[in-house]
Amino acid sequence: MRPLLAAVLMLTLAFAALADEEGRIRVVGRAQSESSPDFASVEVGVEGQGATPAVALDAVSRAAKGVIAAAKEMGVPDADIGTTALTLQARTKAVPQPDGTVREQADGYSAGNLVRVRLADMGKLGEWLRRALDSGANRIDAIAFGLRDPGAAEAAVQSAAMKDARAQAERLAEAAGVRLGPALSITAPPRGDASQPAPYAMAKAAAPRGRTAVPIEAGRIETVAEVEAVFAIAR
Repeated sequence: MRPLLAAVLMLTLAFAALADEEGRIRVVGRAQSESSPDFASVEVGVEGQGATPAVALDAVSRAAKGVIAAAKEMGVPDADIGTTALTLQARTKAVPQPDGTVREQADGYSAGNLVRVRLADMGKLGEWLRRALDSGANRIDAIAFGLRDPGAAEAAVQSAAMKDARAQAERLAEAAGVRLGPALSITAPPRGDASQPAPYAMAKAAAPRGRTAVPIEAGRIETVAEVEAVFAIAR
């Protein structure tokens, strides 16, 4: 009797699960949009060497001040300028010995100063990089484009994804000859960084005194959203 009761119980649970799914339409709505970035974040650095720690650090400090001054001259506020790294370390060089071995010998010091600048005027980006190089920068670590208010773009795309989910459900209900009821559940799984650069207008800037502005492709910011929704079938 026990095996029979177990089988009946399992069959009852299976039918209950099927009944729970009856009268429902489950869909996944999707939407995406592209926006022009409204700021660029650039990391520009200065690296130098010197016989003593002070000489090495002073050399890069002078150049870093010039990089910062160039940004301020172009209207970048203090809040959008920041030092991200400052390094100082001893250098060595390999010196061959008469017996064929190699000995490490002190070779002064190297220093570095990395500055991040957030530039809202995209048209000035290429010219600012040119000025930074003229000020002594000899290293460009990273450049990224973004939106100051990404939440607004995400909210708009998420709303569009929900509308897409409802439209899908309505088409399915119409094809099945039934009426669509209210949404029973809505799930919007979090997504990672969905920024996808795409071709965009090159940042244009004047190049005074024969200098060439650094060409930059700003790209586009792509925002993607998915919404899983379950709708009831009206009875």
